[in-house]
Amino acid sequence: MRVDKYLWCIRYFKTRSIATKACKDGKIRVNGDIIKPSRDVYPMDKITVRKNQINYELVVLDTPDNRIGAKLVDIYRKDTTPKEALQKLDLLRYSKDYYRKKGMGRPTKKDRRDIDDWFDGDINDSEE
Repeated sequence: MRVDKYLWCIRYFKTRSIATKACKDGKIRVNGDIIKPSRDVYPMDKITVRKNQINYELVVLDTPDNRIGAKLVDIYRKDTTPKEALQKLDLLRYSKDYYRKKGMGRPTKKDRRDIDDWFDGDINDSEE
């Protein structure tokens, strides 16, 4: 089975064209080699998928005939992604919450007062 079709079948990508583009961009590796979308995968191949700043590592157990349900994905692949990589994803989510959302613009008067109050509170606490 083609690697782009396999990744689409086991639900790593929403569409097959997105999986094909990821292969062309060099974000998919099979056994350590950057591959083309037409490369076939076989059982026991190791696939590395770079997605959302995380390197997911998979081992092919079998190839499905067609796209499968989410509950059946573990029959066809074994996820060997290190836990540190998944923890990195959580840190990225928390760091994004700190910054203002895109399009929020400059701080409002209320935001500015809150910022001033916060800084004034720190200064008064340190003087005591």
